[in-house]
Amino acid sequence: MLRIALPNKGSLSGPASAMLHEAGYQQRKESKELVLVDPENEVEFFYLRPRDIAIYVSSGKLDIGITGGDLLLDSGADAEDILPLGFARSTFRYAAKPGTATGIADFAGMTVATSYEGIVAKHLADHGVDASVVHLDGAVETAIELGVAQIIADVVETGTSMRNAGLEAIGEPIMTSEAVVIRRRGADPEVPKVQQFLRRLQGVLVARSYVMMDYDCRTEHLERAAALTPGLESPTVSPLRNEGWFAVRAMVPAKDAQRIMDDLYELGARAILTTAIHACRL
Repeated sequence: MLRIALPNKGSLSGPASAMLHEAGYQQRKESKELVLVDPENEVEFFYLRPRDIAIYVSSGKLDIGITGGDLLLDSGADAEDILPLGFARSTFRYAAKPGTATGIADFAGMTVATSYEGIVAKHLADHGVDASVVHLDGAVETAIELGVAQIIADVVETGTSMRNAGLEAIGEPIMTSEAVVIRRRGADPEVPKVQQFLRRLQGVLVARSYVMMDYDCRTEHLERAAALTPGLESPTVSPLRNEGWFAVRAMVPAKDAQRIMDDLYELGARAILTTAIHACRL
């Protein structure tokens, strides 16, 4: 039975469960459930605090987990990310009241408040900056207003909270992050159930990024049309009953689909359709 750690709440929880549902795994119906067994897939899910997941996985008690890349790094756990998942993207950076500092070198002698003490302490040390770091579990924006710190370091998604607190970003981002699948460092990478899990998630990622495009095209335009829709290996081309016409099918990037449809139409293709891909293996 494969044992997998999942976020029990927060911005990682919903998207992680949605992705696993798309990948064919059972998911909990109530947020109070802490353990769920999926006997058909031989998987046991443990819903844990996102900050704790890397610790559990690195201990070997759980085989793999889904958490944020920033949380993995901050934990200092002996675990590694093995698959980026494309959601919960964020930027981690410093902020302060306007005029406080222009760069990290100005932080010397100041106090930085953060929920990510491990990341910040290492970043300051790497830049040779002697500043104090105070750990807060959340709402770090208020630390400056209450005089706990002069600088904060926090995850920025839209920047709204930071601006509402009258703060401005300082310097370059400390790091960017997204949800990742993690495993214990040094663990066997060829465990069949882990490989199956990764293939399923990779299939979801591809299915979300591509659409299937079908269209009809005359013989004289076929080569140019195929160049617009090369597919993964090559497009599928089948002759139609009407002589001189072919039906073409290929996967195309979803973000480019409308432009490709326009180009095909201008080329003379007709009956151009796109359909969603719900699952795939490449």
